[in-house]
Amino acid sequence: MADKKPSAGNSGMNIDTSLVRELAELLNETGLTEIEVEDDDRKIRVARGGMVTNVAAAPVAAAPAAPAAAPVAAPAAAPADDHADAFKSPMVGTAYLAAEPGAPNFIKVGDSVSEGDTLLIVEAMKVMNPITSDKAGTIKAILVENAQPVEFDQPLVVIG
Repeated sequence: MADKKPSAGNSGMNIDTSLVRELAELLNETGLTEIEVEDDDRKIRVARGGMVTNVAAAPVAAAPAAPAAAPVAAPAAAPADDHADAFKSPMVGTAYLAAEPGAPNFIKVGDSVSEGDTLLIVEAMKVMNPITSDKAGTIKAILVENAQPVEFDQPLVVIG
């Protein structure tokens, strides 16, 4: 595993091994397959399977990703103000609204959900990850379509 000393191959980037270990522990605790964090000039992604990626990223590079995702979600989206409380994707992957093709969707607008109810599935690295509600409420909007690629922290569902 990497240490905090800069190595010749990474242009002097210091790697915070304690942060990487904390992220790996968080993966195990939550059952997620991937987690990504970033600060001013550094992005760290930890994924199951032993892959750790550290990429220097300019904040400008991250900005185009959000507008590109917004037009795809716009047809089913609620007003932009409602997205602040939206349930967001915990990982990068493909969103599926039903357990399998032809099956009914887990949720639809107007449905009541309880904490722990499955909202949808995000497939990442060939692993189907059920995404469950962290609160009880009513589905106000579904911001993704079936089989749509999703980004980390992308709004998925608005629960009111």
